Amino acid sequence: MAKPNIPDIVVSRLPLYLQTLNHLLREGEEVVSSDELSEKVGIPAVQIRKDLSFFGGFGVKGKGYDIIHLIDNLRSILNLNQIWPMVIVGVGNLGQALIRYQGFARQGFEIVLALDINPNIIGTEIAGIVVQDVETMDTALRSSDIRIALLTVPANAAQSTADALVAHGIKAILNYAPIILKLPEGVRVANIDPVLKLEHLTYYLS
Repeated sequence: MAKPNIPDIVVSRLPLYLQTLNHLLREGEEVVSSDELSEKVGIPAVQIRKDLSFFGGFGVKGKGYDIIHLIDNLRSILNLNQIWPMVIVGVGNLGQALIRYQGFARQGFEIVLALDINPNIIGTEIAGIVVQDVETMDTALRSSDIRIALLTVPANAAQSTADALVAHGIKAILNYAPIILKLPEGVRVANIDPVLKLEHLTYYLS
């Protein structure tokens, strides 16, 4: 349903809308106006309407948006009407915490493969996943339909590991390493660096 010329900033706001709509649904709400949604997400109502208009008309003037209908459409737009298998590379403390994190599965994401280079970790089982040697990446990914990777390796290993993942068919990487990856066009990367976020926050604490 999504169009190739839609700005990425627009796509980046859709999960926030979806999260908020799910919360409203759990609270028993059936309809929400763009003004009400604006109060919840902190984005101007006119921007919300503009964002949604890229994908069609979902609201009724004077009434608002049917929450279930809009949730269904956003899930379809974001390709969430399926289970997305994922590989995680780097099974240290952070990697192990992510494997155990149940929030992924609740939203349709499932870590099915874990890879590491540490012989003390290889072969151990974490939340039902047996950690494999990163050297088996070629065989493991070739026999799967995994297109999403979580990268939790040290910074000095991140680029080479990402290159290897892309060479084996990975199209999207959630990067926890504190480094900007340089990858081919068509491969999507989202960087998760808590330190950068904290440094942003401390600017306002003087």
